[in-house]
Amino acid sequence: MSGGATHHFSPLTLDDLDWVHQQEVDLHPFPWTRGNFADSLTAGHGAWLMRVDKERVGYAVVLKVLDEAHLLNISVARAAQGKGYGRALLEWLQLTAKRNGAGQFFLEVRPSNLAGLALYRSQGFEQIGRRKGYYPAPGGREDAIVMRREL
Repeated sequence: MSGGATHHFSPLTLDDLDWVHQQEVDLHPFPWTRGNFADSLTAGHGAWLMRVDKERVGYAVVLKVLDEAHLLNISVARAAQGKGYGRALLEWLQLTAKRNGAGQFFLEVRPSNLAGLALYRSQGFEQIGRRKGYYPAPGGREDAIVMRREL
């Protein structure tokens, strides 16, 4: 991570949605729509923006149900990747979920997302299942690896 950088996490707002959607389209072949993010805000999901030295670098959406947190989306802007920001964001999300009463944290990840799998495993997530054909993919569907971690 860049030395001296200040991380700041704040709730995602409607004013952030254009930037978030631009990143989503740049990063993912099958991106969430702007409406998906707006719906998450309306539904009261934990939707977060990460800034480093006031520059927006990442975002995440977490669903909390009872004592479980479920990561729905986590992304770091392409220009900010490879600097440890994804790890910092994921660590902060876990701490926040635990502070808010979650005892477990769940997520799905594409088997083809090797960087994501490595990050999640390094954070103590373990595979607990597989959802067949969960994600749209070029030429068909891709499974999801379901992972869980105790908080």
